[in-house]
Amino acid sequence: MTSTQQHVAEAPAVNGDTPGFRRVDQPLAARSADLLARLTREEKVAMLHQVAPAVERLGLARFHTGCEALHGVAWLGEATVFPQAVGLAATWDPELIRAVGEVAAVEVRAKRAADPKVSLNVWAPVVNTLRHPGWGRNEEGYSEDPHLTAHFGTAYSRGLRGEHERVWRTVPTLKHFLAYNNETDRSVTNSVVPPRTLHEEELPAFREPLESGAAGAMMLAYNLVNGAPAHVQPELVAEARSWSGESIAIVSDAGAPGFTVGLQRTYPDKPTAAAALLGGGMDSFTDDDADSGPTIAAVEAALERGLLTMADVDRAVTRLLELRIRTGEFDGPADPYASIGPADLDLPSSRRLAREVAGRSVVVLRNDAGLLPLREPASIAVVGPLADVVLTDWYSGTPPYAVGVGAALAERYPAADVEVVTGADVVALRSTTTGNYVRSHTSGAGVDANSPTADPSARFELTDWGDGVLTLRSRASGGLLTGGAWPVRADAERVGGWVVQETFRRHTHADGTVSFLHLGTGRWLRVLRDSGVLAVDGVELARAERFVVRTVASGQAEVARAAAGAEVVVVAVGNDPHLLGRETEDRPHLMLPDAAAELWRTASEANGDAVLAIVSSYPYVLGPGVADAPTVLWSSHGGQELGHGLVDVLSGDREPSGRLAQSWPVDPAQAGDLFDYDTARQQATYRHQPGRYAFALGHGCTYSSVEYRGVTLRDSEPTAPEPSHRHAALVARDGEAVVEAAVRVVNTGQRPAEELVQVYVLAPEGLPIPAPLRLLVAYERVRLEPGEERLVTLRFPLARLSVWDEALRVPGAPEDWVHAGALRVQPGAYTVAAGPSADELPVRTGLAVG
Repeated sequence: MTSTQQHVAEAPAVNGDTPGFRRVDQPLAARSADLLARLTREEKVAMLHQVAPAVERLGLARFHTGCEALHGVAWLGEATVFPQAVGLAATWDPELIRAVGEVAAVEVRAKRAADPKVSLNVWAPVVNTLRHPGWGRNEEGYSEDPHLTAHFGTAYSRGLRGEHERVWRTVPTLKHFLAYNNETDRSVTNSVVPPRTLHEEELPAFREPLESGAAGAMMLAYNLVNGAPAHVQPELVAEARSWSGESIAIVSDAGAPGFTVGLQRTYPDKPTAAAALLGGGMDSFTDDDADSGPTIAAVEAALERGLLTMADVDRAVTRLLELRIRTGEFDGPADPYASIGPADLDLPSSRRLAREVAGRSVVVLRNDAGLLPLREPASIAVVGPLADVVLTDWYSGTPPYAVGVGAALAERYPAADVEVVTGADVVALRSTTTGNYVRSHTSGAGVDANSPTADPSARFELTDWGDGVLTLRSRASGGLLTGGAWPVRADAERVGGWVVQETFRRHTHADGTVSFLHLGTGRWLRVLRDSGVLAVDGVELARAERFVVRTVASGQAEVARAAAGAEVVVVAVGNDPHLLGRETEDRPHLMLPDAAAELWRTASEANGDAVLAIVSSYPYVLGPGVADAPTVLWSSHGGQELGHGLVDVLSGDREPSGRLAQSWPVDPAQAGDLFDYDTARQQATYRHQPGRYAFALGHGCTYSSVEYRGVTLRDSEPTAPEPSHRHAALVARDGEAVVEAAVRVVNTGQRPAEELVQVYVLAPEGLPIPAPLRLLVAYERVRLEPGEERLVTLRFPLARLSVWDEALRVPGAPEDWVHAGALRVQPGAYTVAAGPSADELPVRTGLAVG
């Protein structure tokens, strides 16, 4: 029994006189029908908004949709912070991902116990495929493969949902339906999706979580799909709902209902838009924040004009009521999760799980020099902007503690001399207006240009995050300079916020003086007349303060010194999740930033025993001087246990098991066009790319060596895979023809190996409908002891080879673009190949499909 399962209790009996919607012995549909019948028209319409008022006469509390829990509870204070979703995917372990979802759901319940306004409708997971690594929200997804994405999304949803037959721990909401992979102008860009891409790559990512009953809601996407808003795609919504025998609630993304009138200009007014949105299958308006007035007015006007009927309203309200009933909201003591309380936050078991997941998500990309695992070094230099910090993203909670790489290395190697150097330049800024230096009070509350000398109070650490984006941290206060207050302060703990206030861009004038542009406001840093106080209010460059910049200590020189004096150096670089790629902002390019690349060159030239540890939300293209780095690791931003997770792998205390669920391009062109959703035409993702990647899907090194010695096939019974093969099929359903592949592997090295055996199907040339070049169809994780040989059996449904044929139509299918065709498997001589990644498939055999 797990620590969370103990909270599940049997439901007590209820009185037969209890109102129907409170009768736990009644079916869901009967309970929702009973409650719907008790509501007035006004109460029903009010429930269509994200924030639904209480109905006191029925004992219904205020309700709102939406609680963020993408990789742990977010925005509600302290909670366990796990690796980003892209890091969870790197474990390739659905059971581990499910366990993370379970902790997240328990902590949502714990937050609700302290504050009843916390919603049990969780807006996670994100199951948009990672079609292009330039997408700003890359960190939120799982994989470029739609079936793998669905598999991991189902696992996380199962953890959120729980295993109780009647009551859901939380109700997971899949995001964002559909074809949403760019942030630039996201609410007006049109995702042109051919039918094949729709059915082979977009819809499958959503299907398994819904079909399995793990998810109970979906959120619609901001973008347009083939010319119409994704929020008004009735055929697509109906198709998704058809996969589930359960009630599926559909919520809008924030502000999106209004966008259909304003930005997208699809409808002339809000009543017309409201009618189209509800008629298209949407149930809940996330609009105007907590103000439900505009939504209510729009729906009432649509009813009065005959654009909507109360039957339309009733359908939407019913689905929202069923979402609430599922959470046990109306069950009182019969809610099996009612015992979860604030004491269930930050449990020791949650901390242990966070460390395990952080470690198992680390991917050893290259270990050519055999430097890893580390061999009890006497001295270690940890250098770079991520040397000893743990950064959180927009959808992270507040970690109860955080362990950085430097601290974890010092803990693991107590006898070693561990030195941490950030690589930031230490600078002093002399104002040409006052003639004095900028200083910060120790509290960070006051910043002025009144220090006559460049003493310690007038020193700042300047970090270059790439593309000219800078942060300045006061040595006196320890805080970052921020324009989020007027005047400027130096008390920000970290970069963050919906609009970042802690970043600047430097402008160098012809005379060598420097001005700083505050990126959050687009205004220049000024020194206010007479007072010397700094403020962000210069509208034009001509009004910007000019500073003389004195470099007190060179970051590069400090890195070179520390690296040269250590036995081994760990170079920790990557991104800040709030900068240069996040929600609302696509990445400017795919390259590792120049500042990070130069830091690596400096450290590795000073010390040949150098490890490049990349901590990032996305893949990088590693340019000249970095692409050939002999020892490279990658981790997503790993949450509170990032340092322990990385060091567990660096030290060899944990055998490396992480594998990439997203390819790393060898050059930017290989990723294709961010705005072109036809992956087949542009040869994007591992499915269609003919060239080799820098690091392909499934790639990751062990500290041993594993040989693949053959693969053989046999027909299997037409049934779903056995539980012991739950990782293997993506995804077999009852009654489908299943192929069984036996892959022989042997560990020829001296250490245990955590191998991820992968099976792909390669399409023959000359098929009537060109198929993807390769498809991941099965995988299995195995631990091989030194010298151990094993025959690994994997199964996959033959239907995974299906392509969309527009010449076919399912009898009785609706006459619309979504159903203008059908999936089918083409006859031909396919190849089944196995290996450690999509680019390394050493053993192959034929598969004849008649």
